[in-house]
Amino acid sequence: MEVWVTRGVQMYQELIKGADPRLYDYPLMQSPLLPTCILLGYVIFVLYLGPWFMAGRKPFDLKPVMVLYNFSMVTLSAYIVYEFLMSGWLTGYTWHCDPVDFSDDPMALRMVRVAWLFLFSKFFELLDTVFFVLRKKNSQITFLHIFHHSVLPWSWWWGVKFGPGGMGSFHAMINSLVHVIMYFYYGLSAAGPRFQKYLWWKKHMTAIQLVQFVLIAIHVSQYYFMPSCGYQFPIFIHLIWIYGTVFFILFSNFWYQAYTKGRRLPKSREQPVEGGFSRKNKHVTNGSIHVENGIARNGKLKAN
Repeated sequence: MEVWVTRGVQMYQELIKGADPRLYDYPLMQSPLLPTCILLGYVIFVLYLGPWFMAGRKPFDLKPVMVLYNFSMVTLSAYIVYEFLMSGWLTGYTWHCDPVDFSDDPMALRMVRVAWLFLFSKFFELLDTVFFVLRKKNSQITFLHIFHHSVLPWSWWWGVKFGPGGMGSFHAMINSLVHVIMYFYYGLSAAGPRFQKYLWWKKHMTAIQLVQFVLIAIHVSQYYFMPSCGYQFPIFIHLIWIYGTVFFILFSNFWYQAYTKGRRLPKSREQPVEGGFSRKNKHVTNGSIHVENGIARNGKLKAN
């Protein structure tokens, strides 16, 4: 056993030598230990401690907090999109094969900062599930929802640690753009029934998710048709392509079942929301039916 532990430590030490040293002083980036502990704590709270704490309590009324949270996420996501554009995607990137710039050029360092900020926002988004627990929306906490909020941020940590920027950052920029729209919708929903008249476009949330996956898949697919490409981390391209393609298929099926066949709910009780239908006649906030990065959190489909 000791031999295997020693060998594992040696493999990690060799692997981490290839990490980007410019990120070492950023919060959460010294080693994967702290992010891993945070995500494990998140899973334990969501599955065990949270439900145990809420078992004998009424759901918390978090509407003011949720309004603030959602519009804060709109602001943060918009800033991330702007920084991605200004640190490369509108200032030098070709939108084809763009390698990671590991220099200390101000533009390269700006990309490092926004890549880290994108990762940090994923840990901030763990509050999505915390709100579910505190509001006793336990039916929304499915396996795929937890998978999305725990495993994917952990994998993004490795992406940012080794390759902040370049071709692999396109999906992060598009994801953040989708979050601007998504959290703006949730903010209005959480604000109360008086804003319902401004949410006529809720059914288009599913289409926005599908467009996201199409754009990501098209962009990374270029890699496979180039005679050569200097992007340093092909493994990230493969993972992004698999992710975008699989969840496009899953979400297309969700669209077909929910909108084309209309078999989600009885007609008399349907209320369309982004990516599906609500079983309630009340207005929808993020906690009823919640779609994020291709994730319909109504127990039918999860994806990000």
